[in-house]
Amino acid sequence: MRWVWLICGALCLLLGAIGIVLPLLPTTPFVLLAAYCFSLGSARYEQWLLAHPRFGPMVRDWRNHHAVPLRAKQVAWVTMAISSSIAWWFMPLSLGWIPGACCALVALWMWRLPTIDRR
Repeated sequence: MRWVWLICGALCLLLGAIGIVLPLLPTTPFVLLAAYCFSLGSARYEQWLLAHPRFGPMVRDWRNHHAVPLRAKQVAWVTMAISSSIAWWFMPLSLGWIPGACCALVALWMWRLPTIDRR
């Protein structure tokens, strides 16, 4: 099972990294899922992820506080609004509301999470 967790963790981390440049793909949930998978598959990879300068802080904040930094929330909301608008513009009228509805649900979930001040 160790290899299954490592492969799942690597795939989730890859999707999270792609999500940095692709607005419709969220970064944070995939990185958190990768951390979970690595915690079950390899302590070394989990420690590498926790020490990573880009991904480590979000995993540590989530594990310690179940909180998201305000700046991360703001960036997520803006990118979801922009990508939903673009999807609405280019998708057929009968399906154009789906990305916006999904992003609205994610935005509401994120709004309910505690906010951490990372100064």
